[in-house]
Amino acid sequence: MQRRDWMRWALWSALGSGAGSTALAQNPVNGYPKAGATLRYIVPFPPGGLTDVVARLVGQQLGARWGVNVVIDNKPGGGAQIGADAAAKSPGDGYTLLAITLAHAANATLFKGRAAFDLKRDLRPVALLAGSPMLVVVPAASPIKDFKDLVAQAHQRPLNTGSSGNGTPPHLTAELFADLTQTSLQHIPYKGGAPSLTDLIGGQLDVIFSNFPESIAHVKAGKLRALAITSPHRHPQVPEVPTTAELGLPQLQVENWTGILAPASTPDAIVDKLGAEAVAIIQSPEVAERARAQGFRIDARGPREFGSFLNAEIERWARIISASRIQPD
Repeated sequence: MQRRDWMRWALWSALGSGAGSTALAQNPVNGYPKAGATLRYIVPFPPGGLTDVVARLVGQQLGARWGVNVVIDNKPGGGAQIGADAAAKSPGDGYTLLAITLAHAANATLFKGRAAFDLKRDLRPVALLAGSPMLVVVPAASPIKDFKDLVAQAHQRPLNTGSSGNGTPPHLTAELFADLTQTSLQHIPYKGGAPSLTDLIGGQLDVIFSNFPESIAHVKAGKLRALAITSPHRHPQVPEVPTTAELGLPQLQVENWTGILAPASTPDAIVDKLGAEAVAIIQSPEVAERARAQGFRIDARGPREFGSFLNAEIERWARIISASRIQPD
């Protein structure tokens, strides 16, 4: 990453209200968006996933509020890089958005020097929307009864853990756990979260640091035991499950968040308008309720706050990726 790119990203994060007013004066939003125009919202994952669900909730409301056609464009593949690359190469006219997740913060390190685009150079923050925690789950018949047992067992032998692939949130969370507890885990990547959970239920794996929506049904059905949750507070769907902070490991707070980026050349005034609208939409009672029903915690932040958050996430996972020597699939 060249120094000027980091400086520009830092400027976006630190930009105050005075600078924002100047940007608005230089880049008036009169005429944006054009009535009846099409806004492409790229989701670099298949339809039906967590990111896709939130994108459709926000996109539907954005289209209704602005009188535009919001088209969800699913472009999965390449570790979520294919869709991101398409957004990075799109015109910065305010009519292309990109849904991103924790995976993209990790990809900034995993694909450094390999990707056809640069996250910080070619894209810019618009809004953070929501986050979904990880559930630490073991088979219902496991001798590991609680989080303390998990740590103790991990000190005795390398436990087998699975994920939906190298560098995915479940894998990163597992490696963070191992780093914080000074233990070892044997990671087995799968082609999706569902197959890994099937093997966990069957006893072929010891533990998974699972995306909440993927494992919660198995927990409620009694097939898996939840030992901890990585959110700031206990989750209303499983109020009996303690947080990792309560269990003495506050650094193991992880959420698979989702937010919005735009091409880097998008004017400040348009980014500010998009960011403000996205924050208002995700905080609206109807959308917030539907997002929470999917297991999300609303965490709405505008362009500058999201920029600071994203910088911190990139740095956080860069250290874990380097220490664990994680390579992309």
